[in-house]
Amino acid sequence: MRIHHLQHVPFEGLGAIDDWAQQQEHPVTVTRLHAGDPLPDAGAFDWLIVMGGPMSATDEGTIDWLTREKRFIESAIHDRKPVLGVCLGAQLIASVLGARVYANAHKEIGWFDVRLTPDARVSPAFSGLPDVVPVFQWHGETFDLPQGAQLVATGDVCTNQAFVYDERVIGLQFHLETTRQSAQALVANCGNELTDAPYVQSADCILGDDGRFAQIRGNLDRLLRNVAETAGVLAGG
Repeated sequence: MRIHHLQHVPFEGLGAIDDWAQQQEHPVTVTRLHAGDPLPDAGAFDWLIVMGGPMSATDEGTIDWLTREKRFIESAIHDRKPVLGVCLGAQLIASVLGARVYANAHKEIGWFDVRLTPDARVSPAFSGLPDVVPVFQWHGETFDLPQGAQLVATGDVCTNQAFVYDERVIGLQFHLETTRQSAQALVANCGNELTDAPYVQSADCILGDDGRFAQIRGNLDRLLRNVAETAGVLAGG
């Protein structure tokens, strides 16, 4: 599968998704929206991945490429391509599908658990994942569940943590792709957000346990494999 991803800032790339794609020999291309790269033709990719960033999905008035990006995501969904959104990417997908994006009651930054819902148990994309999934979080906004979408993961700090729409479209508020290097980049570029708040962890806590990065990598690999396999089945159907 030809994977194309949308990158919003230089310090938030694919993380471990890139490593997985290389291992599976899936070609990867990128549009660096922050650098003014053009968006590709629809026929140039099979799977769209929309990454995170510190801006808001509602910032069309101040970010000139955001409206174009939303139209591009909408077109990919309309073309029935697999679409995966991570953090801001999930919020952009939710917005494209008509849902509201707004400030969460609390910022959620660091290592937290999410719980899979009964709908996750019948979703091929989440097959084999544990009932409770440790994840990495870095967000201050959330989204309403889009009409027609199934909530597949929830949490204590932020209710809507993941959804599936039309089997092919997945929004993850959380990060499974984070590596030590990408977490360090977030701390370096957004460390001003690590304030004394109920659900904001310190840089030492975020970076202190390499085992956490290995744990989320295993769940990431399973999720990506499931998405790729589901896309193949659906295309064959």
